[in-house]
Amino acid sequence: MPNHAPSGPPMAASPLTRAVIEIDEYVAGLGWDQPARLFALVDTAKLRSQEPGLADKLGLTGEESATNLTPIEQDELPAGSPLDEFLGTIAWPDAVAGCALTVERLMLPPSAEASVPDGLSEAQLAKWVAGHRDRQEVRMTVAVLRDGTRESALRLREKDSPTEVLTGSDLVPGLAEALTATFAE
Repeated sequence: MPNHAPSGPPMAASPLTRAVIEIDEYVAGLGWDQPARLFALVDTAKLRSQEPGLADKLGLTGEESATNLTPIEQDELPAGSPLDEFLGTIAWPDAVAGCALTVERLMLPPSAEASVPDGLSEAQLAKWVAGHRDRQEVRMTVAVLRDGTRESALRLREKDSPTEVLTGSDLVPGLAEALTATFAE
């Protein structure tokens, strides 16, 4: 199902879904072959009232819905650090309602699983997948809130269009769980 009305904004029911789609569109505008990007999600109304200078800098006019979440891109992720290890080092201040991450990966259809050679190291497996004829490049945007609510958007490189973005809460469960863990006390 498309995420956009024929002429209008995304058809998204929740603030988290709107934030995921906004982040996906932002990163899509930067093109492919991008590094992973991390975003803090903050309550827009609170941001405007508590940090008016930052709200002005972000272009928040006050016309946004009171239930919106504003994504704020964080510093670049450290190069060469495994993503799971990096996520284990994050602690968010109380003002952050949630977080989101975009990452590009190669994936194979389930039908290719039976042909994966046994005993490959992680590097060998990555090389094997990169050379597979059925590989797909995908950009995943996954967001979670402190209460465990989650949302994801998937964009295939071969179908790089806002109307072809898939959304759902359980599309990338492992990454959603890793992001949720960044809020653990």
